[in-house]
This record gives sequence, structure tokens and C-alpha cells, in this order.
Amino acid sequence: MGAVTRQTWRVEGMDCASCVAKVTKAVERLPGVSGVEVNLMAERLTLDLDTAGRPEAVEAQVAALGYSTKRLDGAATAAGPGGAAPTCGPDHPHDHDHEDGHSHESASAKPAAHGHSHTDHEDPVDATKSWWATGKAKLVWLLGALVLGAYALSLVLPEQLTYPLFLVATAVALFPFGRRAIALARVGSPFSIETLMCTAAIGAVVIGAAEEAAVVVLLFAIGELLENVAAGRARAGIRALADLMPRVALRVRPDGTTEQLPADRLAIGDLVLIRPGDRVPCDGTIEEGTSALDESPVTGESIPVARGLGEAVIAGSINADGVLRVRVTRAASDNTIARIIRMVEEAAASRAPTQRFIERFSEWWTPGAMIVSALVILLPPFLFGWDWGTSVYRGLAVLLIACPCALVISVPAAMASGLSAGARRGLLVKGGAALEAIGAARTVAFDKTGTLTEGHPRVTEILPAPGQMEQQVLELAASVEQGSAHPLAKAVLAEASARSLTLPTATDLAAIPGKAVTAMIGGRRISVGSPRHAREAGAQLGILEMRLARLESQGKTVAVVLADGTTLGLIALRDEPRVDAKEGIAALSTLGVRSVMLTGDNRRTGEAIAVSLGLDVKAELLPDDKLREIGRLMEGGPVVMVGDGINDAPALAAASVGVAMGGGTDVALESADAAVLKDRVTGVAELVSLSRATMANVKQNVAVAVGLKGVFLVTTLIGLTGLWPAILADTGATVLVTLNALRLLRWRPQA
Repeated sequence: MGAVTRQTWRVEGMDCASCVAKVTKAVERLPGVSGVEVNLMAERLTLDLDTAGRPEAVEAQVAALGYSTKRLDGAATAAGPGGAAPTCGPDHPHDHDHEDGHSHESASAKPAAHGHSHTDHEDPVDATKSWWATGKAKLVWLLGALVLGAYALSLVLPEQLTYPLFLVATAVALFPFGRRAIALARVGSPFSIETLMCTAAIGAVVIGAAEEAAVVVLLFAIGELLENVAAGRARAGIRALADLMPRVALRVRPDGTTEQLPADRLAIGDLVLIRPGDRVPCDGTIEEGTSALDESPVTGESIPVARGLGEAVIAGSINADGVLRVRVTRAASDNTIARIIRMVEEAAASRAPTQRFIERFSEWWTPGAMIVSALVILLPPFLFGWDWGTSVYRGLAVLLIACPCALVISVPAAMASGLSAGARRGLLVKGGAALEAIGAARTVAFDKTGTLTEGHPRVTEILPAPGQMEQQVLELAASVEQGSAHPLAKAVLAEASARSLTLPTATDLAAIPGKAVTAMIGGRRISVGSPRHAREAGAQLGILEMRLARLESQGKTVAVVLADGTTLGLIALRDEPRVDAKEGIAALSTLGVRSVMLTGDNRRTGEAIAVSLGLDVKAELLPDDKLREIGRLMEGGPVVMVGDGINDAPALAAASVGVAMGGGTDVALESADAAVLKDRVTGVAELVSLSRATMANVKQNVAVAVGLKGVFLVTTLIGLTGLWPAILADTGATVLVTLNALRLLRWRPQA
């Protein structure tokens, strides 16, 4: 096999999970094609082509199903039912992999193969049209005019003169629907709704029920149109995130003047002027000015945040008052807004366990329903004395109930809306599996530093051992801590900087995970670590032992500084709890979720903070201990682990769901299954509420989909309803569950 290339197309007209299944199945059958991924919300088809594969064959295969394609990996071509279209410029396909220990499935993981294909899909230009002017709408207007005209004439003219009009209406619809049914059968989807609907309509014409056949195809076309509108509204929820970005930016020239240019043309290193009231057009750092930034459009945090020299700003936030000059640190395709959009699209393409179950179930539904239809046609004339016309008519109606479209779309529609609603409020969830698991959590485990606390500890006391000097203890500790990113290390260095101390040179820096950091200074091995480490090293604290107990009982973290195993002194640090931490723990308790703090800090400090916040605590835990504690907690049900995304990575990966607190940082966006961008503990309870609201919506959708089909199946078999109500069991239910799912876009956290 020759070289393999990764290629991407935009596919227009996909409205539900079944569209994804059909495109996937059709393209996978082509020679030279592998690694097929179809993303419904992003409208993307991505695959690998070797030398035996041809892009034109992919486009033709997708066009045969009625979808429009536009290649995005270079010289893009557009293909569709009408043939080729002019080329257009390149686009940026989004490939975004997460390797955090959890499986985030793509939509290419073979969703249900039997379901609803959407015919007469729009040309690319339809994307800019109002819904009533699209190709699907035009088909509905034509069919509606024919059916209503035939019905009106039937009131004044004999049946033999109006009956042909109903035949014409049926034929007009059956041409595109039948063509798609044949194409789908050829690529391995013989049980599509087009096949079932065409069979029922043709059968109705054969038994002399052309009026009902015409109504059936009209209702089917209306259902297609409404479903297309609903899918467009769902995508609009994600597009609204893109609208957070300003269209233009003011770039500062080397001579100090400014020029206006599109925000997506900003490059890393550019200097941007941001005036009061402007939206920030990039991710960057402030080089001049101070201001309050409203980050609520991105993080959901309603209180403006003060930002000054050297601090980071995120794209999409609003500059409240001061003038800022910001240096661009990320390209437009990789800024916070772009990454959030990419993650929401990919999350919507992943499948929750409930969705996978529904899809497996649906694979048996349609063939089973077709068998029932055949039995309804063949058995009642012998068992119940029905005439053949009645049995055929009712059997055809059962065919229209057979497609599981509404059932298949019931889960992904709700998940997509829930994910979008969360993203617009600073709650990022990377997939349906994580969103489903969060609401089922029995326990939420919190890291302490940087999660329940502010993450900005400060040195409160330095207690030298007898014969030692306070300044020397701090100098040695700061030297050892150089290069460490831990918040406690930063606090020690900040204190040394505030005192303008000159630090001695340290070599052979090393870390003992969860215990201490060490280095060689002046020929001595200096270590800065926990009291537990000092005891394990055999160090004697002497009179400092009582002071250590007092400091820890006050909720302070104490570091012991040793020189060749001899105690030099203690450094006490205090990291204040977040102002909303107690409120966040109380909100989880109201939801029936237990909270527990897992910390490597000493037991007395951990208990002091835990009591003030109202949660349980497990203290003095090394990284391996945290993993074992997560495993123990999971024996009682799903566990959500909340951490800062750096030191807690193993525990985040081991939990049922890992949630990072991080205000939009790389760590928060990349390291866990979910992220609370507004960096507030209350956001964890909001995640649980969002998950439960989404799963309640899923249950409602499944009940509607199965319930309507069940009702119409019974009424059809006993003769109360006929062909045209049967089509409502499919398209009607599909529209209902989609509209119900869209209600989630209005979800708000409870105050």
C-alpha cells in the first residue's frame, strides 16, 4: 500500500445521527478508504486515502446520497446532486485528540446503520437562505399545492378526474425519494425510511389509495423540512460561540500607528490595541495598561476581572474601561474560542453509553418491524378473516412505523444541546459519556490547593531552629524551590523576592513526589518538604514540634527545611479557601452528592479547612494514595475528581470523570473530561445539574419516540388509523424529540 493522506470535506445537509451512519457506511465501502470519521455538528467528513482511493469517488458516493460536499484540504471542489461546482479556498479542518486516559469516541464509531436519510439536501447556497426558500421547502410547496389542489377539485369534480392529480403528487415525491432509496440500498442501507416510505406509497397506489399515498409523501416532506430547521437551530447554538469573536482588530504598527484588519489574520507576536468596550480579538498577554475584563461570554463568570501588565487575556472577553495593548500568543485557529468550539463539536460527535445502547437496539428494530409488517399482511386473512386489501393496507402502515429515526436521534440531539448550553456558560464537557456520568456521580473528590483554595498561598511565618537565622532558612528554601511550578514553591520565592534576598546557587535539584524537593547548596543536601518527610528522614524537630502542631491546627501548611537531615526551621504558609467554596459544597449536598477533599497536606491542616467548608477529608495522601482512594470511593458509585489539572492528572484520569478548574488555561481545556472555565467551585454543582437536566431530556425523548410508535402500531393494527397518521409516528416523533432537545439550549444554572 502506498502513502496515505488525511483528507476532509464539509458535508452539507446532514440532520441526524442516521445521516452520519449512512455517509460513514457508504464511504467505508470505497477502495482505498480507511479511518472514516463523520462529525454531524461540524458537518465534517474526514478519512484516510491511499493510492487506490480517489477523492472524486468519495464525493460522488456522498452526492449519490443527496448531500453536498466541499473539500477542505487544499483546492476544494464542491459536488452534489447537480454535479461539480467551482473551487474555493482552503479551510482549516479541526483535528483534536485527547489522551487523558478516557475514551472520547468519534461519531465514526459506527452509529446505527438503519435510520433516516434526508433527501433533496440543500445546495451550499441554501445555507444562507431562509428556511422557506431552501430546496426542501420548495418540494413541500409543490407537493402541498398538488395535494390541496387535487383535494379542492375532488369536492366539485368526479373522482376519475381528480385521482390522477394525487398520482402526480405521489410520483413527484417518489422520484427523489426513490432515487435516494436505491442509492442507499446499493451502499448497504436497504432498510432506510426512503425504502419503507416508497414501498408503502407504491403499495397504496396499487390498492387504489392514491389520495393517502399523496398525503403520506407530503407529510414525509414536511417532516424532513421541520427536522432540517431544527438541526439548523441546534448548530446555531454552536455558531453563537463563534459570534463572540470580533470581526476586526486594531494591530499596532512599529511606528505606533494602528491598522484595522480581520481578527483571524492576527499572527503570534502581533501587538493589538484594545479600547474600552471592545471585544478582545485574541489570546494574549498585556504589555501596557490595566483594565477590568468581562469574561462572562467565555467563562460564565459574571464579575469583571482586573487584569494588568504581564497577565493573560482570552479571546471573546470584553474590555470594560482601560486601554490595553496586548501581545498575541495564539493564532486565531488556536485561541480559546476556537478551541471551545472545536471541543463542543467533537463532544457532540462522541456517543454516550445510553446512545450506544439505543443504536444497538435500533439495528434490530427495523428488520423486526418489517417481519411484523409481512405477518400483518399474510396472517390475518387466514386467522381473522380480513380481506387482503385491509391486511395489505395495514401492513403498509406498519412499514411506515418501522424506522427508528426518532429513537436514534433522541439521545444525540439532547446531548448536543446540553453540551452547547454548558459551553455558553463556561462548562466544557468533552463528550456524551462524560456528560452522562457526571449526573450519576455519588461522590465528588476535590484536590485542596488551587481547587478549594485560591491557589495563591503566602508565607505567614518563618520559625528557625535554635542557632539558625530566619533569613538563612528562607534563602536556602527559595534556592531549592527555584524552577518549581507548585503554588507553595511560588509563595516561598515570592517572599524571598519581597525581602530582596540573594539566593545561593543550587545544583542537583530533584523532587520526591508528594514529599519534598532537594538540592545541593554549599556541599550540603538541602530539602524542603512535609513534616512527614522530615520524620521519615529521622530529623528531630525539638521545640519546633509544638509550634508545628499549633500552625497546622490553624489551617496552615508547614514546610520543614532540612540540611543533611538536620532541622533548620519551619516555613508556614496559608492558602485561603475560595470565597464560593462553602457555597459550592452546600450546592452539591443539596443535589445529594457527597463531597470529600483529598490532599497531601497534613491531617490537622486538612481537617481545619474541611470543617470550615463542610466536607469530609482524606489527608497526607501521596499521588499513589490518591489513586487508591479514588478506587475505594468508586466502589460506592461513580466519582467525579476535581483538580487543577497539573499535579492531579493521575487522579483525574482514574476517576469516572475528571473535572479541571482553570479559567480557560491549556490545562483546564486539555487535561480532563470536563472543565469549569469560570474557576468557581459552584461550577461543579452546575455541571451535575446540567448533566441531570440533559439525561431527563433524553428520557423524555425516548418515551416520546417509543410511545408514539407504540400507540400508532396498536391503532393501525385495530384499524383506527391508516397510512398518513403512521408517517407521523416517524417524522412527527423525530421533530418532537428534536424540538424538545432544543429546550436545553435555554438551560440556566439555578441561582
